Amino acid sequence: ATHAEKPGICPKHGENENKEDDYPMALNSNNLRFIMGLKLKQYRLKRGYSLKELAEKTGLSISYLSEIEKGKKYPKPEKILTLARALGVSFDTLVTLTVDGESDPIHSILSSPVVQEFPFRMFGVSIQDVLNLITESPEKVSALVRTFRDIEQSYAMRMDHLLLAALRAYQHMHLNYFQEQEEAVAGFLRENRWPPAPPVEEQRLREYVTQRLGYVIDEQSLAHYPELQEYRSVWVDGAPPRLLLNPRLSSSQKKFILAREIAFHYLNLTERPSTFSWLKLESFAQLLNNFKASYFAGALLMPREHFLEDVQRFFEQPRWDEGQFLALLHRYQVTPEMLFYRFSELLPQFFGIRDIFFLRFHHRMGSQQYQLTKSFNLSSVFNSNGIGFQEHHCRRWLSIRLLKQLAEAPTAAGAAPLLAAQRSRFIDSGKRVLMIAFARPAALNPHLLLSGTVGFLIDELFMEKVRFWDDPAIPEIEVNESCERCGLTPEQCADRAAPATIFHQQQELRLREKALHQLIRDVQSVHSKT
Repeated sequence: ATHAEKPGICPKHGENENKEDDYPMALNSNNLRFIMGLKLKQYRLKRGYSLKELAEKTGLSISYLSEIEKGKKYPKPEKILTLARALGVSFDTLVTLTVDGESDPIHSILSSPVVQEFPFRMFGVSIQDVLNLITESPEKVSALVRTFRDIEQSYAMRMDHLLLAALRAYQHMHLNYFQEQEEAVAGFLRENRWPPAPPVEEQRLREYVTQRLGYVIDEQSLAHYPELQEYRSVWVDGAPPRLLLNPRLSSSQKKFILAREIAFHYLNLTERPSTFSWLKLESFAQLLNNFKASYFAGALLMPREHFLEDVQRFFEQPRWDEGQFLALLHRYQVTPEMLFYRFSELLPQFFGIRDIFFLRFHHRMGSQQYQLTKSFNLSSVFNSNGIGFQEHHCRRWLSIRLLKQLAEAPTAAGAAPLLAAQRSRFIDSGKRVLMIAFARPAALNPHLLLSGTVGFLIDELFMEKVRFWDDPAIPEIEVNESCERCGLTPEQCADRAAPATIFHQQQELRLREKALHQLIRDVQSVHSKT
């Protein structure tokens, strides 16, 4: 049997996915030699010994001691005992993971979630680099860790915020395109002799998950738990494994979840969340595997070569045509959000359109709040994650405009989705973007509306690639990031939802800076004459 026929076995695509030390600096058996090297160097420096002096005291070679300190070798018990005697410490002191008790800064650093969970290796920083830094400057590194903790407490930043930021940075490094996942999808289609042309039918996915992976798909149990109605699925490990699907999901949403389950098995991603969406983030490995599974699922439902051809034809249209966009949705049988996000994966790599962003907003009917719940931003236009949680996003943004329009419909909960395009000019920078957005009722909450937007910076490359960018039928509207950052007067903007507090603070700061510079020039001028 091939690895495609055996759940959880994929030597080509997944054999290295779950090594203990792949990304976070977890304190596991793979890292013991690094910890030993760190402690040996620390105690040697405490005693004031050079490597040569320690070699003379132990009878071990300088090169061997250097290899231990670099984390390349782990000494045998008799040599550890010799080292302990020479350094005046116990055998246990050298072999345990704790260092000099709880008060030692190294112990504090190594037990910090920042050090244990942050994916240093993903950014080209090895575990040895981290441990060397800790050994050489433990007090400074300890101060840095304390700074992170202070920020966490002061700004309600949790460890999962830091890990999510690390994942976003990882996506930015790769322009959100991952060749390995694309090749895995192509391999899966080829090995299972699935037709490469879309759409992938829901029934085909169901049959694979139940017959090949041995799952039981349950669309009844989740409905009996009111507290869990906003979860799309729950995975229950066992023999057989069970996938509890929310029966209110659309066929497109169910297909995506089934495709994710295929990804977890085909890529051998064993550390995974049990719920979709998240209940809580437990580790970076779990977060990364979840991302890989979702990427695989999107690429399976929208195969790269066909998708690129269809997008090319769509961009070659001389006029914005809502019908052409809806035809793409129908061809792939996916949600607008899936289609938008696939844009962010492929357009930077294959069209050179790198100034792209994706946003998702939620709006609870009857409220005046519009919550940004997801963003991916490769553009230089604005910082979507830099807008404060309490700020009011610009009400002229297309997403929010469509949500307001949908909420005003007589039967908003059952209303048809809205789709539109808008050219937006940012007031402060003058940069223009083309936004395409949809708004629809949420499948799992009758009181919630959601919208998604894909936006492109209108530069020379974009104007060359997308013919309909300047279609006169597309409205052009001046926008800003948030009401708090916008200097438009009430007469200039009837959509304002909050005072321009940040704008006025920035204005006052600029005035003070200008006055300070003038003061310094005046004083220097007076004294230069005397």
